[in-house]
Amino acid sequence: MDWMLAFLAAYLIGSIPFGLLLAKAAGKGDIREIGSGNIGATNVLRTGNKGLAAATLLLDLAKGLAAVMIARHLWPDALGLAALAAIVGHCFPVWLGFRGGKGVATFAGVCFGLLWPLGAVYAALWLAVLGLSRISSLGGMSAAVSAPIAAAVLGRMDLAPWLAAIAALVLFLHRANIRRLAAGEEPKVGSKA
Repeated sequence: MDWMLAFLAAYLIGSIPFGLLLAKAAGKGDIREIGSGNIGATNVLRTGNKGLAAATLLLDLAKGLAAVMIARHLWPDALGLAALAAIVGHCFPVWLGFRGGKGVATFAGVCFGLLWPLGAVYAALWLAVLGLSRISSLGGMSAAVSAPIAAAVLGRMDLAPWLAAIAALVLFLHRANIRRLAAGEEPKVGSKA
């Protein structure tokens, strides 16, 4: 029962579509009708409102953190499942016909909630790759892949399988980005897509 409650609570927290809600509140319309159609911060940035994109990123991160912290206090044995459920909620929210974001910012929050040094590694790699390449998807995927490795290095092998499953989901959701990267056609942040 604890595992079911942990999954459901984390899923529902993760499924809050902050990008969509903020864009609509700011008069930018339905974020799913512009750019990639995604509800994440990168697509919100395509509205031209950097503050809105930053708020989306922080709130998506916060919901991952909140889901894990709540599970830590109520269902500590289901911590890994709650982490996965928060990402599944963000990527497949029931409110939006199971079409959500790609999980990168929410994964950062999950990592900080599980173990702050893990979150620090995730954030540092994400920002470093993004800063060097100016390619949002590359930064996000690099950070996602680093999470299970960092958990193992930090001595948390119990978390590594859960984080590997999340990383695999993030990579799967970026499959179109991977094809564009391979073809040299992935847009850089700030460029006209």
